[in-house]
Amino acid sequence: MGNNASQGVAAPSVSAAQPVTTASAASASGEKPKCKACCACPETKRARDACIVENGEENCSALIEAHKKCMRDAGFNI
Repeated sequence: MGNNASQGVAAPSVSAAQPVTTASAASASGEKPKCKACCACPETKRARDACIVENGEENCSALIEAHKKCMRDAGFNI
């Protein structure tokens, strides 16, 4: 009767389309991001991930590009 750490915890969503950024990511203007990449642009990330799961990556290019733009606007070098 031990605690099972996986009970009630959802597995994180992982997508091959999600770019990897480094902690030193910065925009062309040299501005540092205000948050971690995992927390930036939750709305576009959620829409992109749902589209990829439901329709496949090849059918979601508009949402992928919208998320990339949002990440760039947040200061990440994508």
